[in-house]
Amino acid sequence: MNSNTKIMNQIKKILVLTGICCSLTNCSTLFTGTSSNVQINSQPSGARVQIDGIDRGYTPTSVKLKKSSSGQSVTLQSKGYETKTFQPQTTMNPVSVLNLFNLLFWGVDAASGALWKYDPNYYDVKLDRAGSR
Repeated sequence: MNSNTKIMNQIKKILVLTGICCSLTNCSTLFTGTSSNVQINSQPSGARVQIDGIDRGYTPTSVKLKKSSSGQSVTLQSKGYETKTFQPQTTMNPVSVLNLFNLLFWGVDAASGALWKYDPNYYDVKLDRAGSR
């Protein structure tokens, strides 16, 4: 084989691999990813933040949440205050409409969570004093 043939074969391999990689990702997954940063603040500040039971810091903080139709569970705890648990709201990611004619890509977006987005992506949570109810 001459060097031109070898180079052409390498270029073909790269193009095929690039095509495969592009076909396994889709619009929402490619453009917006499978997780999103959500800002969590509390009143009073300094509340412990747990995501699905795992400590993630203290308010105010930005946490990375996996995208899904139901979202992840956020729990805020502060001494002298009632524990508050909520799920940030998710809505359909409008970028996924770009998959209009490709059911495979819709499926990948749904399975990866990229079909959804957190909206709003900022929460300011007022904690109630323990025993105030």
